[in-house]
Amino acid sequence: MRLSDLGKGASVFLGVIVAGYVSTAYVDQRFAAPANTASAPASTSSPDPTIGPAASACVGEDGSWKNWPWPNVPALSPKCK
Repeated sequence: MRLSDLGKGASVFLGVIVAGYVSTAYVDQRFAAPANTASAPASTSSPDPTIGPAASACVGEDGSWKNWPWPNVPALSPKCK
């Protein structure tokens, strides 16, 4: 093995590591649930009525998925009410 081969291999390895990190950061930013970053007053005694519980994934009458934004779907989801 020559030194130039070692350099090429190391640069490819480093490139794969960097590409993996960048793509992970992009996926986390693009598809992660948004955090509530709005600063709410600390003295509120009741929760905000506009923020309700998230609806769970379910199967509709026509067999399509409801409340599931991703292309992969969970197995054995319940039927929608």
